[in-house]
Amino acid sequence: MAQDVARGEARLDAHSIEQIPEADRDSTGWQQFWIWAGANIAPINWILGALGIVLGLGLTETILVIVLGNIVGCAIFASLTVMGHKTGVNQMVLSRAPFGRRGGYLSSWLQFLLTMGWIGVNTYFPVVLAVAILGHFGVSGTFAVKFIVVTVIMIIQVGIGVYGFYLIRTFEKYTVPVIFGIMALMSILAWTRHGIVNWGLTSHLHGAAHFSAISGLVTAIGVGWAISWVTWASDYSRFVKPTISSKSVFWYSYAGLFVPTVWLAVLGASIASVTQSADPAKLVSSVFGGVVAILVMLLVLHGPIATNILNVYSSALAGRSGGIKLPRQVLRLIAGVVGYVVTLYFVHSPDFAANFDNWMSSLVLWMSPWAGVVRVEASADLTPTEAIRLADLSTVTLPRFASTAYKDARAPQNLTPIAGLERRLRGMLGDQRLLLRSLSAAAAAQRAA
Repeated sequence: MAQDVARGEARLDAHSIEQIPEADRDSTGWQQFWIWAGANIAPINWILGALGIVLGLGLTETILVIVLGNIVGCAIFASLTVMGHKTGVNQMVLSRAPFGRRGGYLSSWLQFLLTMGWIGVNTYFPVVLAVAILGHFGVSGTFAVKFIVVTVIMIIQVGIGVYGFYLIRTFEKYTVPVIFGIMALMSILAWTRHGIVNWGLTSHLHGAAHFSAISGLVTAIGVGWAISWVTWASDYSRFVKPTISSKSVFWYSYAGLFVPTVWLAVLGASIASVTQSADPAKLVSSVFGGVVAILVMLLVLHGPIATNILNVYSSALAGRSGGIKLPRQVLRLIAGVVGYVVTLYFVHSPDFAANFDNWMSSLVLWMSPWAGVVRVEASADLTPTEAIRLADLSTVTLPRFASTAYKDARAPQNLTPIAGLERRLRGMLGDQRLLLRSLSAAAAAQRAA
């Protein structure tokens, strides 16, 4: 690492939201992989799988939701990284193309606030896990111990995030391969030892409740996790060399997000199949102890740092894109302080699994349509001829799927495949009158209580 610093690969990043000069765009495809892999080797991803089990799904179902959901979600995310590579501009500034300069302020402000929340969410798990691991060595989980762990993690991740992109990529490049090795050891211990995983676990849910759990998990955890990164996508790909192909940027970014997310989520789901809990402390204590606990501790402490250095760095880009005139370093310090407070809230939250599920769902609500609008917008690099060709392709293709008035009152805007999907979902939910009666009865009982 010392040689890299000497060559300037970990130099201080002086860039803000302006386009990155070509001379400073020296990042590679592999560096993009390490950045996104490091950001997603986080203990929080263990819970992505465990929540499926806690909600009542079987192990196989949960794994399928995780894999299939992330296949789709990671593709959406990776497509936005290509935008940053082509333009050299961060994601929130790119959103001005379809929404306008002032129209893009709202998404920038939301992003600025979300980065603070994510700092807290991503730090919560390591605090609980670190305390659980320390318990193997006789250290009690007092508030003082939790305070020390939170403070140390926060100082490191805010420091790296404030220093900027070049230190971030160097940190991820040299730490992620080591953490992958620890993940491999954890997986072997969990999947080869008797009594750790219930591979035959099936769902106890039926009918509408079963469908609701699956669809909710797909939205909040399967596709939702990858989509929750779309507003960060171009912040780091804007540093990739212009000579590298967009196809390479897409697949390196895709793999960097997909591999660790799915790997850790499946590991969490398989362990939770026996513990039946999303409590991160139980996930660790049920499998890992002794010398292995020390290695797991390294992964646990690496997780929030590798993830939150991106949140700290991107928070300033979002704030500046939203018209906030404070210096970048000040914005990043504000994000760190607010994230610290959020961490303390989650430490004391009585039902974190429900809070996290709601958090993920709320992200998808605005990020999904935002990403769709931003991605569909034609790149400024396109010539007028190419832009016209894309418009012609859309006008030729979409009318084929347009509905008619006698089939759907919302025609022709509502496409036939969408209408078919809606009918299928209504059929799977059952008679709407019975569903309304059940909801009314539940509401009345809740009001009486």
